[in-house]
Amino acid sequence: MIIDQDGNISIITQEKATIVELVKKIQSLYPKFKNDNIIVSLSTLHILNIQDILEFLELSNNHRATKHSFVIVSDKFDLDSVPEELVVVPTVQEAYDIIEMEEMERDLDF
Repeated sequence: MIIDQDGNISIITQEKATIVELVKKIQSLYPKFKNDNIIVSLSTLHILNIQDILEFLELSNNHRATKHSFVIVSDKFDLDSVPEELVVVPTVQEAYDIIEMEEMERDLDF
């Protein structure tokens, strides 16, 4: 797991661990970036399924409840099959765009 910082955005890139291990590691390190928007990049993984993405559901819901963005980046499966509670986009640039839009919505109290 690689963690990069870009202003108030923590970018977590998956290296070698399984999705379950990655989620556990993010949860254990969560205090480090609980006040940031989070991008989880799964672009390096070759095979993903919807069950892998659903592993992030609880973490995403908890983080979004604190008025911060949680975006997963992957282009390895059908994005239409993702539940509405999760935000999954195919590129890191789109993740930044989503965070920018969500910050504007929070500023405007939507």
